[in-house]
Amino acid sequence: MSVHDSWRVDAREKVTGQARFAADLHIPGQLIGKVWRSGQTHARIVSLDATEAKKIPGVVKIMLAGDMPAHTTWSTYPFLAQGRVLYQGDAVALVAAESEEAALAALAQMEAVYEALPPVLSLDEALEESAPILHNSYPDNRVANSHWPVRKGNIREGFEQSDLVLEREYRTSHVEHAYIEPEAVVVMTDWDGSLIIYGSTQNPFNTRRAVAAATGYPLNKVRVVQQAVGGSFGGKEESVGLLAGRASVLCLATGRPVKMTYSREESVIESSKRHPFRFRYKVGAKRDGRLMALQAELVDEGGAYNFQAQFMNWRACVHAAGVYHIPNVEIDVYAVHTNHVFGGAMRGYSSPQIIFAQESLMDELAAALGLEPLALRRLNFLREGDETITGQILHEPVNAEKVTLRALDLADYERKKEAYRRQDPDTRQVGGIGFATCFRGCGLGAEAPDATGAILSVQEDGSIVVRSSLTDMGQGLQTAHAQLVARELGVSPARIVSKPVDTSLVPEGGMTVASRGTYSGGKPILQAVARIKQILLHVAAQKLECSAGELAMANDCVFRREDPSQKLSFAEVASAAFWSGHSLSVTEWFQPGPLRWERETGQGEAFPSYTYSCVVAEVSVDRLTGKATVTKLVSVHDAGRVVHAGAASGQVYGGMAMGVGMALMEGLNFERGLVTSTNFDRYLIPTAADIPEAVFEFLPSDGNSGAAGAKSLGEATVEAVPAAVANALAAAGYRLRTLPALSESLLKRERG
Repeated sequence: MSVHDSWRVDAREKVTGQARFAADLHIPGQLIGKVWRSGQTHARIVSLDATEAKKIPGVVKIMLAGDMPAHTTWSTYPFLAQGRVLYQGDAVALVAAESEEAALAALAQMEAVYEALPPVLSLDEALEESAPILHNSYPDNRVANSHWPVRKGNIREGFEQSDLVLEREYRTSHVEHAYIEPEAVVVMTDWDGSLIIYGSTQNPFNTRRAVAAATGYPLNKVRVVQQAVGGSFGGKEESVGLLAGRASVLCLATGRPVKMTYSREESVIESSKRHPFRFRYKVGAKRDGRLMALQAELVDEGGAYNFQAQFMNWRACVHAAGVYHIPNVEIDVYAVHTNHVFGGAMRGYSSPQIIFAQESLMDELAAALGLEPLALRRLNFLREGDETITGQILHEPVNAEKVTLRALDLADYERKKEAYRRQDPDTRQVGGIGFATCFRGCGLGAEAPDATGAILSVQEDGSIVVRSSLTDMGQGLQTAHAQLVARELGVSPARIVSKPVDTSLVPEGGMTVASRGTYSGGKPILQAVARIKQILLHVAAQKLECSAGELAMANDCVFRREDPSQKLSFAEVASAAFWSGHSLSVTEWFQPGPLRWERETGQGEAFPSYTYSCVVAEVSVDRLTGKATVTKLVSVHDAGRVVHAGAASGQVYGGMAMGVGMALMEGLNFERGLVTSTNFDRYLIPTAADIPEAVFEFLPSDGNSGAAGAKSLGEATVEAVPAAVANALAAAGYRLRTLPALSESLLKRERG
């Protein structure tokens, strides 16, 4: 790893504590905003009384839904509930006070009368004919526009041609993002009356939409400035939008800046969660292992409100059959409403749940056929030129088998598998090894246009400013973008400043999701670099009295290839360009080609590129206590060309830790619809002691459509981990079809 591959644009600020997060900001005259929540699972609001709360010294403003200046909702989510509350996190009033103590005292004095309504507490209940209907979007509890089908071949004939048909059901739980920094925003007005929002936001432009909805302001009067973000993983989309909208209306109502920060408990209660799924799979195969048919119903729990399912479930339908060639497919994916906290985007966007179910199914099918898991997969892996379940012909390199064989080799899989098979089953500690292979569509694909923008500006002294429309949430995106610029211009990364998103300074480039930061976000940056480079080479050619084609750029210089002694420093060329009247500030926009998609059949070109991954897990289970431990993880990823090795490595380690949490310990607990695990004393996440030995490798591949040949990586690193752990547990004698694999579940399985 070179020094450039370990350098980060924000390292010094974060290590020294100089990085400014939203909660660090203090504006003179600011008020503290707080939210009064319903605390109810499902109820009608009979009355709300703020009379006593208004008497608290220091309380400046209390707002109910009727006081909102514009909309009470944004998308499907209420800023303030009106008439009815659908889950405990519903906000029913806002308080602005001179201090946090005064604001909290006001909340304690608020009074409400509710009439309890019948709750819907699981996706199974939501599907019952007698279930209360929570929204009017359907005659049942399905989330609007969340149904995505896939129809390929003839499912009836596929099962008739099968020698073995296997049916299984799998489930996953609510998973909390657990980012280290809870949500926070500070809102103030500018000199012209427009709003400025400083926030810990994943998607500044989406936050801007929320503020515009709450206030009635046009978008050009709402400016969102991203602060350093202490993690998001998808969670700071809806929640920060709601928070910013609420703070903004308080700011306008009081005429003073307003700061709102969530406690950990508030964050857990309101912020979105990884959607729980119920998977029902039916798979048919020939005796030799050839897959003939797959029928599946994937139902996810949307919670009280949901906007993400209509997009997430499209990705789910594309990946529902895994990285295998299956001629006959019938898949239906849809979401349902309940009175739980809403589901939303979380790292993987349905893939960790799907891969757990689908790769567990492959192992169970292999056992039923008397085949080794690897043999079954190698017989059915997609290969270049094959057709996916959505009818897409794969023209780019298909490396599912390649990453699998390499991962198994790195893990010494065959030898360890035999050693585990020979272990004494009566010993207290038993172990196992298993693996999972998957693919991930890069970027947004056919879900939405994967267009985005960037601005590149070279200064007179040769320093460089990069601005992207996409957000660095701690994953190192600014560093990757700076690295792209540095490589193309032949300059040191230290010459480059990569700025956070400011919605007034960069074009709106869509949400920072789908691991598109480098894959798509790097495209306009490279386009801008190409234009700047052309200008600089033209100016340098005039100075060196040669043609631009004779020049090269490296080591902070522009020089003649045939005689490197004839050179100019990068700063000299930049200065000459500026003083000769050239603009060295370029705005670029990348718009990918259209992808065909038929919603009724789920047929079309889903994604231009796919990332291929394999994870091998080793586990140990204490048969007396039921405690499972992941002892080693090995992963191999075909992520195209890695732009920044240090950041990529960090993604792998983080993905492994998150995957272990989902597999073994993470699941939100409820009591009659109310979250009981609202902090990390009861919601357990992996600590350093839970992180296994980790080995990983990036498998380079050419011919990919991403920026500089890069493909998506951030989400791919977590997606197969829970499935690999589940298959390793099965190899140890514990086949569980519900995650997380808690000690109680393992003990029950042992006794059973």
